[in-house]
Amino acid sequence: MVFSSLVFLYLFFPINLIFYFISKNYTYRNIVLLSFSLFFYAWGEPFFIIALLLSGIINYSFALLIDKYKGTYKSKVFLWTAIIIDLSMIGIFKYYNFFVNNINFVFNTNIGLSSIGLPIGISFYTFQIISYVIDVYRQDVPAQKKFYKLLLYMSLYHQLIAGPIVRYIDVANEIDYRVITPSSFSYGINRFIIGLLKKVIIANTAGQIATAFLDSNLDQLSVLGAWLGIIMYTIQIYFDFSGYSDMAIGLGRMFGFTYKENFNYPYIANSVQDFWRRWHISLSSFFKDYVYIPLGGNRKHFVRNVIIVWMLTGLWHGASWNFIVWGLYYGIFLLLERKLLYRVLDKIPSVLSHIYLILIVIIGWVFFYYIDITKGLKFMSIMFGYGNHPLYDIKFEIEFLNNVIFLMFAAFASTPIFKIIYRKLNELIVINNYKPSKLIFIFFNATILIVSTILLIGQTYNPFLYFRF
Repeated sequence: MVFSSLVFLYLFFPINLIFYFISKNYTYRNIVLLSFSLFFYAWGEPFFIIALLLSGIINYSFALLIDKYKGTYKSKVFLWTAIIIDLSMIGIFKYYNFFVNNINFVFNTNIGLSSIGLPIGISFYTFQIISYVIDVYRQDVPAQKKFYKLLLYMSLYHQLIAGPIVRYIDVANEIDYRVITPSSFSYGINRFIIGLLKKVIIANTAGQIATAFLDSNLDQLSVLGAWLGIIMYTIQIYFDFSGYSDMAIGLGRMFGFTYKENFNYPYIANSVQDFWRRWHISLSSFFKDYVYIPLGGNRKHFVRNVIIVWMLTGLWHGASWNFIVWGLYYGIFLLLERKLLYRVLDKIPSVLSHIYLILIVIIGWVFFYYIDITKGLKFMSIMFGYGNHPLYDIKFEIEFLNNVIFLMFAAFASTPIFKIIYRKLNELIVINNYKPSKLIFIFFNATILIVSTILLIGQTYNPFLYFRF
């Protein structure tokens, strides 16, 4: 089940709201949320709920032991045991075949592959529960004594499948006590609808165009066709993932949970470092606090630490060499900016530094998209005019002319301009001493919901891109 589906919008979510608000008792509400979250997760893959429950039981038990023996060497032993088990579980499900394939290739062996699929969202909930046991070890939070509350934290369907990575310390109080006001509930609805717009209207549209070019016969691809395809993918992946985060944040707010922002207009950044302060903030924060700083951060072995973190960042996204290359690609640029490029980026006009960043990001998405690195390099060579590929062709002309307005809208939507315009209009427009922001939001939400529903009718399964991570 996905947020951008008719089943969720008109069946699952309304029923969940009805059952949730029947009572104001927090224990009842937690049980309702937990039940609906487990049902949500089991909707498509009921077998893999076992892995989620097993992870919860293991980490619940070890966190209690870590808390009980805090300040002793036993606490550290229990911590590392829990982390090793967590990483082993994700390793078995997500990385086993990747490592076996490489071993078979290098050593000419014939080790059998696993036929077990990948549990949706395992990367997200594994990192969440790891952050929990580490924070218990650091005595930043006490161990949760009631298992169902910890399981609720792990399995909240708002952010279970594709983030943001929510830390226990940020929602611990809200699990026990949360306040839902009309304004916060209204904000949640608005935020969810914005996410729906991003996913259904922008990301899905861009994705259809991107696929038409990126998955086509590369021998027949034009130079501008290659650029249009990867630019559309650049649009798709941002609005798809940030749209999910908006929906998750909006859903959380409607149920009394406040999740931190996961995106902050990354495409307006002027450097790679700035980009990663704005893109998938919860993942960057996780690696910074639980990997980079413990390794020594900026204090010692800086280059080694950056390489490790970005190799892991790439590997987190998928069990394939192209993701590792993508991660290292960013790690190298971060090192270059830190050691050399910062002098140049500080002096040149911001428009030039922005163009530099956008080019780096667009090229990076080529590595990200093509699991076959050879095919990705071939695509990149077409982008830069290598070979006997025409500058443009009829396919490019048709798609570009049909979607030039869409491209302009998506470009503007990836900046804060619409938020700024709304805020200014809301300050200027006053009717009988009443600012009509509520009416504007109601009209906006209703329009987007109707348009999204029309687009979703007749569509098949349209998962978010980050479901596979």
